[in-house]
Amino acid sequence: MSRVVNTSSPGTLRAQMRRTIAELLRRLMFKPRLDDESQDMAATLVYCLRAINDSIETTVAAWEKRDYFLKADRFRLEWEWTGPAAKRLEALIREGRWAALPRELAELAPRFADIRIAKYTRSEAIWAGACKRLLAEPPA
Repeated sequence: MSRVVNTSSPGTLRAQMRRTIAELLRRLMFKPRLDDESQDMAATLVYCLRAINDSIETTVAAWEKRDYFLKADRFRLEWEWTGPAAKRLEALIREGRWAALPRELAELAPRFADIRIAKYTRSEAIWAGACKRLLAEPPA
């Protein structure tokens, strides 16, 4: 009998979102100017950071059931920056403070420095229209 692999685990989701963020940061780094696509990419960063933040409690809940409270707390501390980063980026987008975007991206970049990108694997369809979707949502 073969092993069953759960492809929708919180860890897998976090890895996918981290890869997406790393690719978006790389693409944004080489953009000569801010255009509609850059705005969509920035909004996609918000969605990815939210997804990572949402996956944290799912992961820690399983550990806390087994009384691994120290491990759960360390994990929360390791990822606690995702929620505030998503909120800062969302506020930047909603207020139209696009001049502050490079600074926010520079703060995010070191957290994804361990991901090596030899080839882009994410399609442009991922971020198409993301800014309009984000602005259509009620503010968090």
